[in-house]
Amino acid sequence: MPDVYNWHLGRNMSYRFEAGKTQRQFAAVFNINRCIGCQTCTMACKSTWTYSPGQELMWWNNVETKPYGGYPDNWDVKLLEKLEEANRGGQVWNASAPSDRAPYGTFEGKTIFELADGSQEQVLGYLPEEREYKAPNAFEDHATKFAARGASLPEHEGWFFYLQRICNHCTYPGCLAACPRNAIYKRPEDGIVLVDQSRCRGYRKCVEACPYKKTMYRPTTRTTEKCIACYPRVEGSDPMTDGLPTETRCMSACVGKIRLQSLVRTEPDGTWTPDPTNPLYYLVHVERVALPLYPQFGTQPNIYYIPPRWVPRSYLHQMFGPGVDDAIARYTHPSRRLRALLQLFRASRKIAFSFDVIEGPKFNEITVDGEKIELFDDTVIGYDSKGQETVRVNVDEPIHERPGKLNSI
Repeated sequence: MPDVYNWHLGRNMSYRFEAGKTQRQFAAVFNINRCIGCQTCTMACKSTWTYSPGQELMWWNNVETKPYGGYPDNWDVKLLEKLEEANRGGQVWNASAPSDRAPYGTFEGKTIFELADGSQEQVLGYLPEEREYKAPNAFEDHATKFAARGASLPEHEGWFFYLQRICNHCTYPGCLAACPRNAIYKRPEDGIVLVDQSRCRGYRKCVEACPYKKTMYRPTTRTTEKCIACYPRVEGSDPMTDGLPTETRCMSACVGKIRLQSLVRTEPDGTWTPDPTNPLYYLVHVERVALPLYPQFGTQPNIYYIPPRWVPRSYLHQMFGPGVDDAIARYTHPSRRLRALLQLFRASRKIAFSFDVIEGPKFNEITVDGEKIELFDDTVIGYDSKGQETVRVNVDEPIHERPGKLNSI
């Protein structure tokens, strides 16, 4: 198999195809710290895309409770166990020398592509049983009884958190590598991963191969279906978007304002073109406050997460890699520019391709972990694909009082 560069791993790896050049890459950042588990995103997606016969068990977007929940059941635990069994004791990181090309250090273990036999299977995976899809909210709001050993505040002894999941539209998709019909492809204009259902024969190799289990079999059509990243909205062809790239349904419906979507320019080797004015590039590469989910799988996913502050670090290291400690430190004590950028989350349905911050006056001072932090009423401005301003938000949110007598029942 060809060698491709995976910057999440900090090294080259084996993959079935050469790296495909995309003009831009669909990507997003989810802030776990803000999620209230309301499932509004889940139902927005369900009511738009998967409400028909044969799609009853399809949830392209879901929010699951960790450490116990999962859809399908225990999807991540089962694959992690298979990887450990195939390379016992070797699935480790060397985080001693991070760099711009390897921001998390180097993964010295083996990916789902490198542990496959290459003949019977192109990707190491497993095929879930139907019953594993029947309870998408299993263990919802269910906290672990086990203490966070050796942890200090703000980590709690009893803890859980919500994990928001959609298709990661990976740079090196497991589903694409495994399909014997070559029915799965990445769009060159935005990197969105789609299924050509005229070629699909329902072999379910993609379902077996996707480490995140976001390709799903539809029995009524005997084909695979998956999240399409609401591509008519992203490309601006949906009549409701006024011709401008607009956030997906799950993003635009988010009540907790945890999601920020953009498209980033990419290099031929799959790395992101340096652009600190792009909000996602700034969060992922400059501040490094947002991390990929299970980067050790090797797919180079394009959905990133700001890790939850209260969860034991050992659990988060396995899930998001060795960048967890620095990411949480930067989020807990944000720089002035980062604090302003965090206000841009869900501030507009138009996708922000760039941003700017106008500095304002100091309005408050707080203490975090014994450290005094000055707060400034800075203004963050989001710009669309044409460079036109779409939204501006202040750090100090204004308070509006309704005039007259309140209606009380």
